[in-house]
Amino acid sequence: MTPRTRSGAAALAAVLLAAATGCAAGDRTPGTPTATGKPPQRPAAPGAASAPAPFTLVASGDVLPHDSIISRAAVDAGGSGYDFRPMLSGVKPVVSAADLAICHMETVYGADGGPYTGYPAFKSPPEIAAALKETGYDSCSTASNHTLDDGAAGLRRTLDTLDKAGVRHAGSARTAEEAARPTLLKAGRATVAQLAYTYDTNGFPLPEGQPWAVNLIDEQRIVADARAARKAGADVVVVSIHWGTEWQSDPDDRQLTLGRALTASRTGSRPDIDLVLGTHAHVPQAYEKVNGTWIVYGMGDQIAGDMINYEGSRDGRGNQGTLARFTFAPPTSPGARWQVSRAEFIPQFFDTVRGKVVNLNAAIRKGERQYTDTRDTIREVVLGRGAARDGLVMGE
Repeated sequence: MTPRTRSGAAALAAVLLAAATGCAAGDRTPGTPTATGKPPQRPAAPGAASAPAPFTLVASGDVLPHDSIISRAAVDAGGSGYDFRPMLSGVKPVVSAADLAICHMETVYGADGGPYTGYPAFKSPPEIAAALKETGYDSCSTASNHTLDDGAAGLRRTLDTLDKAGVRHAGSARTAEEAARPTLLKAGRATVAQLAYTYDTNGFPLPEGQPWAVNLIDEQRIVADARAARKAGADVVVVSIHWGTEWQSDPDDRQLTLGRALTASRTGSRPDIDLVLGTHAHVPQAYEKVNGTWIVYGMGDQIAGDMINYEGSRDGRGNQGTLARFTFAPPTSPGARWQVSRAEFIPQFFDTVRGKVVNLNAAIRKGERQYTDTRDTIREVVLGRGAARDGLVMGE
């Protein structure tokens, strides 16, 4: 289950009041970004071999549009439709600057014109997909406990909408053939596979005759998929995984056990998985390097309304999160892995009064000192399992 937010008239009134009152980069060519917002790639010199270059990958946590978020998007659209772009504008500089950017689209989309619903069974405005694209996201994981909130129809609608917006996806599928294909993405001259899995679908059964519709967590299946993606041409294999215990800052035993197993899996001398990106807990969790591979146990929420914890209290941790940024350097020898040469986390916060995601370090640098305690709380959690010793740094 996902904790409730304030609902109905109270949420809309707060939104209207708020509206009234108020790096490590890869090998890039200086100049104007491309039409997609991504930095242009440096072309190889005439007659020269096309050598791979480093690339940056940015990832973020749950996009979870509660009723208050939907109401805010209606206000930001000026009364006609829904506009989620202003909510994400604070992180667009980081996301659009990456060579590859990955999000987690936790909910499914409703039909054009609605109706749209928040907790407990989400149906979100499809305008979110275009906002994710404009922010700079290239692909989203779509395997979550809410993937079947509107059955097979909701799943299909969501993937159709992401396709139309030009956002790739992993973790759910409309056909067996689609489910069998790894999502292969380009990052400079590297090919990155994104695989995605969830612990459950809130008790909703998989659609009849469609056992492949949503990827469920299974260690052997994840490893097999990673090896298949490598054979399909992936230089880097990223696993997006919806796991953990809600409202728990520490990774639980299943996260620790599965994380160790996945990062230990190898084919020859090369790891099968190069990065693990966790979502679901609704609070930031630690980063840790395990068996030489980075695991982000939980990136927290990127977009969510005022979150209510299991004690029935509003809990600001539910609006905290991180952007993970990893720079991958090409192999130093044939058959070796792409190595993370720089690992960073960027603290972020969804300010429900302003209705925007805030890049906390950028905001504090501009004098918004009210975010200092939140930033420091996130940093303490992220570094809580010794990641600083392995080189993780806080970015902006």
